[in-house]
Amino acid sequence: MSKVIILVLGAMLAGYAMHAWAQQGRIDVRATVTPMGTSSSNGVSFAWFYDPTDRSVYVCRTAQAAGDAIDCRARAQLP
Repeated sequence: MSKVIILVLGAMLAGYAMHAWAQQGRIDVRATVTPMGTSSSNGVSFAWFYDPTDRSVYVCRTAQAAGDAIDCRARAQLP
């Protein structure tokens, strides 16, 4: 009985080792965010971006003042 348990555990360990070895060279590649357009009005600039990974459209807003940060928010999730 103990020989069977040892053989089963050895086979499971060998299978896990082969799986772990095969995954080490795998590279996760993410699609780039695509710019869709820009506009500006009264010192405020807007830019729209499309993220194909989660199929979302983002809009980013910034003012021309030196201390203002860029504010980006998801506007829509596409079906």
